[in-house]
Amino acid sequence: MSEQSTSGHGIREFWAALPPAGRWLLSTVAVQTLGRGLTLPFTVIYIHEVRGISLDLAGLLMAFIAVVALAVTGPAGALTDRLGARTMLLWATSAQLIGCVVLAFATTPLLFAVGFLFIGFNFGVSWPAFNALVASVVSGQARQQYFGINFALVNLGIGLGGVIGGLYADVDDPTSFSVIFLADAASMLVPIGLLLGPLRHVHGRADKPADAEVGEGSYLTILRKPAVVWLTLLTFLGVFVGYGQMEAGFPAFARQVSGVSTGVIGFAFAINTAVIVGLQFFVLKRISGKRRTRVLLVMVALWSVAWVVLGLTGQVSGTWAASAGVLLFHALFALGETLLQPTIPAITNDMAPDHLRGRYNAVNAGAFQAGTILGPVVAGFMLNHRWSTAFVAMIVAGCAVMVVLSLTLERRITPFVNGLQEEDQPSAAGSIPQRAVQD
Repeated sequence: MSEQSTSGHGIREFWAALPPAGRWLLSTVAVQTLGRGLTLPFTVIYIHEVRGISLDLAGLLMAFIAVVALAVTGPAGALTDRLGARTMLLWATSAQLIGCVVLAFATTPLLFAVGFLFIGFNFGVSWPAFNALVASVVSGQARQQYFGINFALVNLGIGLGGVIGGLYADVDDPTSFSVIFLADAASMLVPIGLLLGPLRHVHGRADKPADAEVGEGSYLTILRKPAVVWLTLLTFLGVFVGYGQMEAGFPAFARQVSGVSTGVIGFAFAINTAVIVGLQFFVLKRISGKRRTRVLLVMVALWSVAWVVLGLTGQVSGTWAASAGVLLFHALFALGETLLQPTIPAITNDMAPDHLRGRYNAVNAGAFQAGTILGPVVAGFMLNHRWSTAFVAMIVAGCAVMVVLSLTLERRITPFVNGLQEEDQPSAAGSIPQRAVQD
């Protein structure tokens, strides 16, 4: 694909440049994630308030999802390269369907653990498999745009689902929670139908080159590559100071230190979704052709300012100024997300050889999952000891380290991987490379 076609001036140009498989994948994202949005904000409430399981145990059960995902990510990456991304996605979405059905009728910690086992399997498998499938059918700058727009649509689906779930779910009516979990399960029929139907010929697997070195596909060999190491560290730290804290540290800080209501916190998350959905494509047009590592520096600056703003709300706790600061935090954080989500996946997949893309994505997914596990643990410990100032200082210091990691990574990757130029390749972006299609 030429630079002109990849950096088009609107959604129409981007859509026209996509191959049919890419259009199918992108057009169903919001529908698939709508079901996830129905249940995601209310799972802990369901476990604790509806099924009567203690809050401590509910937290452990939720963490079990990330633990399972981290455990299966490595094998999932290898199987993605061997069996194909489509096959692995079928397994993952089927597991999500089963897990949601189990949760719909779970009443004991054991049943919840079984449901979360299937859901954790989906999370661990679907990340490397989905990214590998996208990378096999979309190339060039369109790949970066695709990851960004996909992220916006995921947020749109989850946001709409959250609104619907909030209006429908009633803690005094356990059946209402069973219904939303069954709806989440039903939403998995969309990707399953897509993979068995229009995308049945796209397996997302590349043949191993004849001149490939023995053992190059092992995770140890991959992690010996300096660029992979720096990208993995950058991903882990970015998630630790970002998503790991936004999902746990932010709500706790906003309640305990900023002194705002749960309504303000809920509205802040709504602003997060609105910013991502409203600005993602605008941001993509601005960063097309720019160094991805420099884009990450802008993201780090936004996140640093966001956390400083949140920290200052502690000086005016319980006031309208604190509420305004909490809302501004999520607006700035979301703008940073629009810069992060197109860049890290694009670097990962442009760096990876075609036949090892599943493994490279698995390494990146593992770093992400490790950050989401450690982030809430650290946040809970520090805020429980009322170390709010040290908590914010730690995150800002982490952002400073990300600057160093980004600049170091920049020296370890090629201009093509960093988004500056196109790699010479015979396939057009408007068609699916033959290696990704079954014979």
